[in-house]
Amino acid sequence: MIRTLTFLLLFVAYNLNSQILPERKRATLVDQVLKERFETVLPNMMYRTGIDMWVIISREYNEDPVMRTMLPAEWLNARRRTILVFYWDEAKNKLEKMAIARYDIGDNIKSVWDKEKQPDQWKALAELIEKRDPKKIGLNYSEDFGIADGIVKTDYDAFMNAIPPADQERVVSAEKLAIGWIETRSPLEMRLYGELVDLTHSIIKKAFSSAVITPGETTTDDVVWYLRQQLTDRGLETWFHPTVDIQRTDEELASHITSFSSGYGDKIIQPGDLLHCDFGITYLRLNTDCQQHAYVLKENETEAPQFLQDAFDKGNKLQDILTSNFSTGKTGNEILAASLEKAKAEGLQPSIYTHPLGLYGHSAGPTIGMWDSQDGVPGTGDYKLYENTVYAIELNTTINLPEWKKDIRIMLEEDGFWGKKGFNYVSGRQEDLLLVD
Repeated sequence: MIRTLTFLLLFVAYNLNSQILPERKRATLVDQVLKERFETVLPNMMYRTGIDMWVIISREYNEDPVMRTMLPAEWLNARRRTILVFYWDEAKNKLEKMAIARYDIGDNIKSVWDKEKQPDQWKALAELIEKRDPKKIGLNYSEDFGIADGIVKTDYDAFMNAIPPADQERVVSAEKLAIGWIETRSPLEMRLYGELVDLTHSIIKKAFSSAVITPGETTTDDVVWYLRQQLTDRGLETWFHPTVDIQRTDEELASHITSFSSGYGDKIIQPGDLLHCDFGITYLRLNTDCQQHAYVLKENETEAPQFLQDAFDKGNKLQDILTSNFSTGKTGNEILAASLEKAKAEGLQPSIYTHPLGLYGHSAGPTIGMWDSQDGVPGTGDYKLYENTVYAIELNTTINLPEWKKDIRIMLEEDGFWGKKGFNYVSGRQEDLLLVD
């Protein structure tokens, strides 16, 4: 098994930029990651939250977002009504992974329901709970985190009606357990993540080049659909439709509301334009999210004007200010407030809207601002920063350019990891403008 996994990792590292894994090897690697997560991430999260029994219930095509991340690669959806039960036996220091379902859930979760002996699925679940006698029974309901709010009313009511009053009193929200499972990355996932970000960067670099862009002819939508097609051609997907936009001397800077809610429209790319894209990929159940800038060279230019590179450097400076305020135990709102205060004190005009990243694009964990909530985000912004988590370091700073007689906005987003050794970018960050020759 170790030999097979090592081969797959080497295969991934060698092939991501040329050939994506075929489906069969992809599935093997996904299941290996899932096995590692069940063995390392889940026990730690149950211990951290004090929930000794976690019950996750879903029906086919209406999956709880957490359950979706626990299904083996061969399962594209839950089947019938699928009930997962995780029980942490503190006395034995052992995690039991069980399913009250007609099928084993891959190799990681075995079915413990014998329908021929107990035809009623809800009674079988109630009997299991009575036998294990947990202190707390976690269900996925949450006011603030959609990903942790997966149990539907029908299943909630049926579950509560199936268990006795004494067990009903033990039911608690599994919000923090669900978030911990979703946000925490395993060592194997992080070995893969760098390759995914490298691939994202390489596609952007090609899109922002003369191989794709002919100034005066190519439009921003042409580049957007190039990005989408690159993923389709590689057998990949994106979790959001990319955007490509332009800032130039003869157009006023759009407001945040216009930019974020109304889009940018389709424009012909011209020499002297400052280009910006927002692009991410989904692969091996992980997601990337990157924003980068490029400059379209004018005739006889060999590099971008220094004033544009200086403006870009201020975007990097804001990134540094934000990530310097990361500290385990701080809330997203605390990190946001400290970063905005320092940035403004250093003469920047910042806007920070950084979010957790991983099994979902806009994932669960501490929200560090939203573009329209710079005073903090109630609920999700009150969640604390934990180690072994990944974030899309997303932000912008507005800069006045006397050369253009207007303001521009440097909008950056790079994927970063927070761990025991502090913060680092998953696979570097953009520090110089890309050039379209």
